[in-house]
Amino acid sequence: MTTLRFLLQSFAFVLALALYPLAASAETVLSKLLPKIDAAALVEGADAFGATHPDIAAIEVLKGGSAIGWAFITSDFVSTTGYSGKPIHTMVAVDEDAQVIGVSLVKHYEPIVLIGIPDSKVKALVANYRGLDLVAEAKSGGSAHTLDIISGATVTIMVIDDSIIRSGLKVARQLGLGGLAVEETGTGPQFEIDPDATAATDWMTLEGDGTLRRLALDVGQVNDAFAAMDDPRAAKRALTEAPETTFIQMQTALVSHPAIGRAVLGEAVSNNLTDWLDDGDHAVAIVGRGLYSFKGSGYVRGGIFDRIVLIQNDVSVRFRDRMHKRINTIAADAAPVFNEADLFKIPADSGFDPTQPFRIQLLVQREVGAIEKVFTTFDLGYQLPEKYIRQIAAPAPADVPVAVETVTSQTEADAHRALWQRIWAGKKVEIAVLAIMLTILTGVFFFQTLATRNARGFYWFRIGFLTVTLVYLGWIANAQLSVVNLMALFGSLVSGFSWQAFLLDPLTFILWFAVAAALLFWGRGAYCGWLCPFGALQELLNQVARKLRIPQWTLPWGLHERLWPLKYMIFLGLFGVSLTSIEQAERLAEVEPFKTAIILNFVRAWPFVAYVAALLIAGLFVERFFCRYLCPLGAALAIPARLRMFDWLKRYHECGNPCQTCAHQCPVQAIHPTGEINPNECVNCLHCQVLYQSKTTCPVVIKKIKRREKVGAAPDLTRVNLGHPNQTKQQVTN
Repeated sequence: MTTLRFLLQSFAFVLALALYPLAASAETVLSKLLPKIDAAALVEGADAFGATHPDIAAIEVLKGGSAIGWAFITSDFVSTTGYSGKPIHTMVAVDEDAQVIGVSLVKHYEPIVLIGIPDSKVKALVANYRGLDLVAEAKSGGSAHTLDIISGATVTIMVIDDSIIRSGLKVARQLGLGGLAVEETGTGPQFEIDPDATAATDWMTLEGDGTLRRLALDVGQVNDAFAAMDDPRAAKRALTEAPETTFIQMQTALVSHPAIGRAVLGEAVSNNLTDWLDDGDHAVAIVGRGLYSFKGSGYVRGGIFDRIVLIQNDVSVRFRDRMHKRINTIAADAAPVFNEADLFKIPADSGFDPTQPFRIQLLVQREVGAIEKVFTTFDLGYQLPEKYIRQIAAPAPADVPVAVETVTSQTEADAHRALWQRIWAGKKVEIAVLAIMLTILTGVFFFQTLATRNARGFYWFRIGFLTVTLVYLGWIANAQLSVVNLMALFGSLVSGFSWQAFLLDPLTFILWFAVAAALLFWGRGAYCGWLCPFGALQELLNQVARKLRIPQWTLPWGLHERLWPLKYMIFLGLFGVSLTSIEQAERLAEVEPFKTAIILNFVRAWPFVAYVAALLIAGLFVERFFCRYLCPLGAALAIPARLRMFDWLKRYHECGNPCQTCAHQCPVQAIHPTGEINPNECVNCLHCQVLYQSKTTCPVVIKKIKRREKVGAAPDLTRVNLGHPNQTKQQVTN
């Protein structure tokens, strides 16, 4: 493996040197992606792109030889990091009136296709931004439009929306479109935080003087807001609590101001907050109580708090989990009890001005279907009271930057490191459960003779273990490995390996390490036979089928042996496609039913569900049908399984000749008629080891028992009393 990795890295290094001149000249995302973009597809009626602007990454859009607007890529102006941790590149075209005349999702790395949402659906939603009025957005701070959300892709859509608005406003101001000229700096009064200011120590006074601001919503207000929407389903799903019930009471304060931080958090926590913030960073405290959580749980999976966003003019800050800390105790006297209390960092490079008004926008969602939701927003406005700021002399005018600098690679690395560490800390329970399962399974494999001694006890142990694998690892934790993981790993080795991308999913990371170790000791069966949720689903359903007396089909050995190569052909085909297009390989990897059956719990378009149902129905008659003949992941694991160092499964000389008991009873027909176990097909269910010790099934064991019984029943002649006058030696022998 070390040699292979060295060769791959060397190849990647040579390739990087060959392509260095091209990389050096490609200074913007626009210049990289422009050759792949059709002007007519971006803007209706356009026929070409014109000249690139000399100062910013924008290019003319032409119609009949005349310029009708400017086009740009959002990633050249604002951070567009999405759920995947990589940028979402969207192209936007605006005309002279600062009206959006075209939008296209050009390139992204979001797992939209992988989680079952069609890529075309997201692109169609993005195209609906045509007609957006950036002048109105500038006046409203980016809230003049209706935010449409696709259920299951909330984070992705909100990042795209945020990037279109903010980059559109930046470009419009840079180019003076729609009268949105760049605002002059250094004019008018300037303010800064007054470090000598003092704050009250009790909660009520802090509320009264504006240090704390509140958003209070009751159930009636929220129901009215959804009833006013165009979607009638929102009103039909109204909350049933009394109208005056508190839906949410959310309060906020700018605690990066020293006086406010000490008053709300206390001296010690305020000092820790100062250490947490870098130069130029700020922080807000947000507390809440009621029926609705302003945090939700989406940040646990995606790392982004998708229910709140800080907005100040054309600046918006969407908080990630690395920008978050919990508040354990509120120091202000007579503070109410809150369900949740948290700190959120505002980065220095966001453009946030603490002396100017801002608002916390709350996204409220309502389910209107099995997987569909509608959304509306409410604002919590905040302005730092005058006593906390002081006027300063206006600085000398400074040049307006040409574009917003993209985050450097080092900063991205630091961000990824903080992200995966936060995710691991938040999954302690799941990691502990997986560790216990791996420990138990390792013990079973090492002491398999003892574990399989009691056939009935081992059967129920295996059923219980597979149930935990399916329900907890699969449906709850979504820890289902996929051949896509292997293709991504190979792509990473070629393009520049980094651990951090694989550390974002702790359970998957641990499972792959466990699989790698198990391949050396036991082969692929440790995962396929015990830790694969879909494999567990197949086997459990087959056990139910057996109880219902559904007939089991045993394929002729010749046919069975010729069907084995199918999964290897599928794997090699996917691997070959991944060398040219990882996106296409991911689509073709739908041959794996894991996403539909395990990740999405069958909530998906009917063709996917029908495909999985067909596989599971086949598995009722042929145990683990998919595992045997079609699974590309099983094929991928079987190839290095030849490297295993030990043969743990015990066999007798009589196995295969003449005895065929194990071969006939092997659940996946992994035992040849000649008695050998094929490690490429064995799932290590240990059923053959149960038979190996069976006193009622294994002919070899039965023969040994009879031999011992016969030897034990033979009389000891030396102990026979021959003293009786009528007892002859022949009679004793008889």
